[in-house]
Amino acid sequence: MASSARAAPLRRVYLVAGELSGDILGAGLMRELKARHPGVEFRGIGGPRMLDEGIDSRFPLETLSVMGLVEVLKHLPELLRVRRTLYRDALAWRPDIVIGIDAPDFNLGLERRLREAGLTTAHYVSPSVWAWRQGRVKGIAKSVDAMLTFLPFEAAFYRRHRVPVAFVGHPLADELPLETDRLVTRRTLGLPEEAEVLALLPGSRANEVRFLGETFLAAAERLCAERPALRVVIPAATPGRREQLEALLTAHPALAGRVHLLDGRSREAMVASDVVLLASGTAALEAMLCHRPMLVAYKMAPATHWLAKRLVKTEWISLPNLIAREPLVPELIQEAASSEAIAVELGAMLDDGAGRAALEARFAAMHAGLQRDASRRAAEAIEALVAGTPLPASVAPERAEEVTS
Repeated sequence: MASSARAAPLRRVYLVAGELSGDILGAGLMRELKARHPGVEFRGIGGPRMLDEGIDSRFPLETLSVMGLVEVLKHLPELLRVRRTLYRDALAWRPDIVIGIDAPDFNLGLERRLREAGLTTAHYVSPSVWAWRQGRVKGIAKSVDAMLTFLPFEAAFYRRHRVPVAFVGHPLADELPLETDRLVTRRTLGLPEEAEVLALLPGSRANEVRFLGETFLAAAERLCAERPALRVVIPAATPGRREQLEALLTAHPALAGRVHLLDGRSREAMVASDVVLLASGTAALEAMLCHRPMLVAYKMAPATHWLAKRLVKTEWISLPNLIAREPLVPELIQEAASSEAIAVELGAMLDDGAGRAALEARFAAMHAGLQRDASRRAAEAIEALVAGTPLPASVAPERAEEVTS
């Protein structure tokens, strides 16, 4: 970090987190800033972890934790009142910087008003503007002095649109080890060490299991009929998802004795596996960071799919492919995601030991590229913004494995 950026200590930082994932990020950033700037004060909205780090939270974290269009409309008057209150509070407190953590629909509007009033602003965690409604980037440019991104292709998008950006790396990459032990993890989960193992993750939401659960189990049943040594491990994200999966399994008696249904422990399930079948989303990134080959499949309501095809502007839907900028991971969407097609793809992957080993090595390299100590990098970017010096890591590579510093 340039000495000029460290010359003026940070005195006051205003942070607004919108949910528990943001609370985790905010707490890590606060710890790093406190280590670098003893005496710095924090104010805004935070959850239990940020409260432990010393934030003066003006509202409970749950105030902003509203999911779904109907719920947002129902709570809109209260959310607007909270935003007006935070605006006045930040202006009166005069922080060195205001940092919105995720919750873009709430935070970007607040950041824009405060930036127009003369405060320095940053946003931590990019919304998926690169995937759909790309025109939002113009509003983002007016709202923030810098965007802090998890992923290199996000930083490349902002750079193309001339929005100041710092690629800080992904906290999950920092959290997960660069080396994993498949056999030890199998012993921990009670899986045979010599078996072929398929990890099956149909999603953490009820709708995902509703659309994908039966298809995934039917594909697993086909594979088990062909491969006597195959075992299937299914982590249930919540008790509700376990109930759904247990109900679906009653229609597949051929899987009895072949399926290991877990409560949580999704990462262990992935590490123990030879291949992973999963719904698109963060789970694909976790599988990549566990260095396991995967097949991504996704189904949704027909009307939702029709709309998504017209709005989404990306060539791929899975994060491993988006990060690599090439199709490392097969993707089967909607009608293509039949149990027959899934079983064929997974069977080919299980038969290709050399291909799996090469992909595991590629994923390990990509993991190393994302493992950048995100809280430290974010703190460096905040210091640079306040000091008026160039952002660190302001030129992000197109591919994660190209990151070397």
